[in-house]
Amino acid sequence: MTGRVVCVGIAVLDQVWELSALPPGPGKFLSHGFRETGGGMAATAAVAIAALGGAALWHGRLGDDGPGATLLGLLARCGVELVDVVPAPGGHSPVSGVLVDAEGERMLAVFPGEGLPRESALAEERLDGAGAALADPRWPAGAERLFRLAGARGLPRVLDADVAAAGTIADLAPLTDHMVFSQRGLVEFTGIEEPAAGLAAAAGRLRGTPALGPAGGLGVTLGARGSLWWREGGAVPLAAPRIAARDTTGCGDVFHGAYALALAERRDAPGAARFATAVAALKAERGRGWLGMPDRAAVEARLAEGWA
Repeated sequence: MTGRVVCVGIAVLDQVWELSALPPGPGKFLSHGFRETGGGMAATAAVAIAALGGAALWHGRLGDDGPGATLLGLLARCGVELVDVVPAPGGHSPVSGVLVDAEGERMLAVFPGEGLPRESALAEERLDGAGAALADPRWPAGAERLFRLAGARGLPRVLDADVAAAGTIADLAPLTDHMVFSQRGLVEFTGIEEPAAGLAAAAGRLRGTPALGPAGGLGVTLGARGSLWWREGGAVPLAAPRIAARDTTGCGDVFHGAYALALAERRDAPGAARFATAVAALKAERGRGWLGMPDRAAVEARLAEGWA
């Protein structure tokens, strides 16, 4: 096992406006800051892995357009290896608009792109030397191909179980060893608002899948409240450290990337969750999109102080 992780899924060009407070309703509001950076679940996870000293490979779909070219350049500059990415002629790349307030909370609108290929052309040899695989649910065919290839090699497979098209999470569940829901993703999957009850319902639905096996993991991230994990028939909390958040955009994606990297480095699920908690908290404290990713030394220093 190595610190090499193959990530499959969405990359988004984030256009971020900074406001003193999030809008209470429709209207015109003055922004005191603007930046354009990369986003998207699998792509952000890959950038986090690279910043932490891992080897990150990203495979996804982009259009042959300006946002796509910008994203390819950003990923390469962040140290992510691009594999089997062929921009689709006439396709439109994913773009998002993000409003961020002074406390780091945000509102997000995402255009997922259009005219992009349905099937994945990920080559099997891209998993040579890999220690883990990660996918988000935005590209079901891509996630399925990655997980089948990784499963044949006995690699841990992490699903970022966020909001998805109907049936996607259930279809991918038998192919994944670690399912980490976002809070909204868990509500959508179970119909239950309360996280502990929702996690219990998810565990019931997922009985017999690898995530509930002895080497698997099932959890839900809860932002500043940390996360919950299904262990020995109950929901076990993992607190997040208290920080002054600058921007929480993408912190869940960072968590998933750090979690996958920790698994690739042979940490068990509880150890991977503690490591990922520290990484995501430090990212929220720093903000700055992909440019604010913490490195390994910064994370280890915080862990030595008793974080997570």
